[in-house]
Amino acid sequence: MKPLSFVLAGLLLALQYPLWIGKGSWLRVWELDRSLAQQRETNGKLKARNDALDAEVRDLKQGLEAVEERARLELGMIRKDEIFYQVVSESAARSPSAPLSPATGR
Repeated sequence: MKPLSFVLAGLLLALQYPLWIGKGSWLRVWELDRSLAQQRETNGKLKARNDALDAEVRDLKQGLEAVEERARLELGMIRKDEIFYQVVSESAARSPSAPLSPATGR
């Protein structure tokens, strides 16, 4: 009876090996599930970014307001009928590293 028990225990262990350690094991499945969850999270963030960029592209193609806003903010442009005022604080005007004023040359 003892040899039969050892044989059956050996067969049981041989059957359990692929389930826990082999190529399609539970450990591998858990690892792949974790990797899949991370990839889905990354894809969600990238989709949100792509949607925002797509909305911006559509806005730039259809409306002039977005183009005007970008020109104002990024390039510092103004319209022909507008007057630009630059307010400089007193401490910035006195500092030696203050940029030269194009109007006065100082």
